[in-house]
Parts: sequence; structure tokens; C-alpha cells
Amino acid sequence: MSEISHLTVFTGSATGADLGYQREVRCLGTLLAQEGIGVVFGGGRVGLMGHIADAALEAGGEVRGVIPDVLVEREVAHPGLTRLDVVADMHERKRLMAEQGDAFIALPGGMGTLEEFFETWTWQYLNIHHKPVGLYSVNGFWDPLLDMVDHMVAEGFMAEWRRDALVISDEPQELIAALRAWQMPQQ
Repeated sequence: MSEISHLTVFTGSATGADLGYQREVRCLGTLLAQEGIGVVFGGGRVGLMGHIADAALEAGGEVRGVIPDVLVEREVAHPGLTRLDVVADMHERKRLMAEQGDAFIALPGGMGTLEEFFETWTWQYLNIHHKPVGLYSVNGFWDPLLDMVDHMVAEGFMAEWRRDALVISDEPQELIAALRAWQMPQQ
């Protein structure tokens, strides 16, 4: 069982084409607050990032943001967080977000979300951390990526146990329960 006091969330600075993304991300933020799980995220007030932060805060949760100085200068920083760490660059941002979270999930997002997700998942593989990594697949958002991951396994570029190490759900309560129950698969 994994003790999760803070969940690091990677998600988009855009809201996406479907309002369902926004609605589901807000539901997750509210549920995390109700479960006593703090949110660690990229510190932005825009897009799905802003929505999960707002929902968790509105429900009385703790929300920590980590944002590079350059984005603060562009007035993207969320003004009402429990804590906002302003760092020098993206590398420091990702390091601090990884340190503060007990688990990681990717919500719908773009290339930055993918980059953060893959780095964290790779760190798990390299034993840099021993924390669960998951995908919240709102409206099947991550299905094409999972097809690609399955293709990598089938073609011999990834061990099947690495795929099995991922926590994947399209339902918030199930996702939290699976993150809490996670154990590293046997090799």
C-alpha cells in the first residue's frame, strides 16, 4: 500500500476541445481534497491546471504549485495557492514536483504533459523513485498512447511488467484506490 499525502499532477495549460475534460478534472480536484490528498502541479492558473487547482482549493484542499520564473513573468502563475514555489527553470520545476509528490498522474494535456509523464515513468523504471505512476484517461484520452505502449511491448522494446506498472483508470475514485494499492510488479 502506498501512503499518498500529495499527488503530483501533470496536465494541460489548455482546457481541450471537450468540456468533459474540464468537468472531470474538477471532479478529481474536489475528490482529492475530500480524501485529504494535496495536489502538486505546475503552478499555472490557465487550462486544466487551473481547473484542478481551483476545484481542490474550493473543496478545502492543499494545492502546491511549482512554476519557473519565466512563466510568472508572463502572468500565468495561479495567485491563490496554498504554496507557490518559483524556480529557475523547467528542470528544477520537475525535480521539485517529483520530490513533493507521493504518486504521479497525467491528465489530458499536450507535449509538456507527455514529457513530464514519460520522464517520471522512466525514473520509476530506473529506480530513481519507487512511487506509482498513472494515467487518468478521461473520455479515453490516453487510449491511443496505450496502444503505442502495447506496440512497444509487442515489438520487444519494453518489458510487459513495465506496462503493468502503470495505474490506468477513467474513474477518479478507482484511480485513487489503485494508486494507494499499487505495488511494483515483479520482473
